[in-house]
Amino acid sequence: MANNKGVDEDVFGHLLDQVRRFARERLLPAEERVEAEDDIPAEIVAEMRELGLFGISIPEEYGGIGLNIVQEAQVVEELCYASIVFRSLIGTTVGIGSQGLVMDGTEEQKQSYLPRLATGEIIASFALTEPDVGSDAAHIRTSAQRDGTDFVINGTKRFITNATRAGMFTLLARTDPDNPGAGGISAFLLPADTPGIRLGKPDRKMGQRGTRTCDVILDDVRLPESAIIGGPANLNKGFRTAMKVLDRGRVHVAAVATGAAQRMVDVATAYAAERRQFGVPIGQHQLVQALLADSQTELLAARALTRAAAELYDREGKAVMEAACAKLFTTEAAGRIADRAVQIHGGAGYMAEYAIERLYRDIRLLRIYEGTSQIQQIIIARNMLASLSS
Repeated sequence: MANNKGVDEDVFGHLLDQVRRFARERLLPAEERVEAEDDIPAEIVAEMRELGLFGISIPEEYGGIGLNIVQEAQVVEELCYASIVFRSLIGTTVGIGSQGLVMDGTEEQKQSYLPRLATGEIIASFALTEPDVGSDAAHIRTSAQRDGTDFVINGTKRFITNATRAGMFTLLARTDPDNPGAGGISAFLLPADTPGIRLGKPDRKMGQRGTRTCDVILDDVRLPESAIIGGPANLNKGFRTAMKVLDRGRVHVAAVATGAAQRMVDVATAYAAERRQFGVPIGQHQLVQALLADSQTELLAARALTRAAAELYDREGKAVMEAACAKLFTTEAAGRIADRAVQIHGGAGYMAEYAIERLYRDIRLLRIYEGTSQIQQIIIARNMLASLSS
């Protein structure tokens, strides 16, 4: 039983207040610049490092802050009141890029990487998705063929967040060619400067301008067997590591969706109070009130479900079905809230000069990455059915 208590409440309260003010006073005014330049300003990156945001999930003994997932979710929600693009900068290091190492790495591996990840000296990235393999992660094709005590890796990874910024990758590759499923995959720690790595051109996306995604092409990349997360003893156990990482990461994404939803509810409410039609603020019209009321209800439900999943994870060390429920509901709810907010704005909501137009585009991706809504439904249903036979 995990029972992760996180950090002292006074320390946490101070951090949460800092992040809240940082998001509102520093990040909100920078949103339009990020959208225009398709990049996060270097000075903001430096400030995020100074706040310790890259190390919130990394244990204190390795230089991080050591938040539990309940605390992390609250910090992430506050951060995501501003554009979720800013969160993407730290997201792969805080979550899927580093947590496999935290959970299953050897002590030597942890000492080598975690202190530098915690300070933001290097950024971690998670290389799982491939051109023909997205949600079907158990059937990745990137191969890692043994050559003595080394592995030679070939393949292409797609849509890899922060690949251009990464100092290291958590890479999933097939080390057992005779096992086409989950049991033939290993997780590697791959330094970004390893010979044989090439990056594709940056992806052009519907939203989230300022995030960096691209292909990672691996051409005879050579790694020692000691680069397997957990060492050679964890050969062919990488899928298990990935699933544990994604379980925790889904609670994180639920917090992202909740923070963004709060922002959109506030934007829509303020517009409804200010915009006048038929001689009165549109917020006095009952149909507009219904849109606001539905959005507020879903927001509160999203926050409660995220908190429940996080508490279970901290208590038990896992929350497979509950994390999937939280990820499914919060991201779908955020999409509905975004749609209602645009509707409340009317024609103005379709214009780029209003924040809701950008927020609407940005939020759409949350229903896709770290497991689509449909994958969450499968996870939830399978766990429900499995509980009948246990």
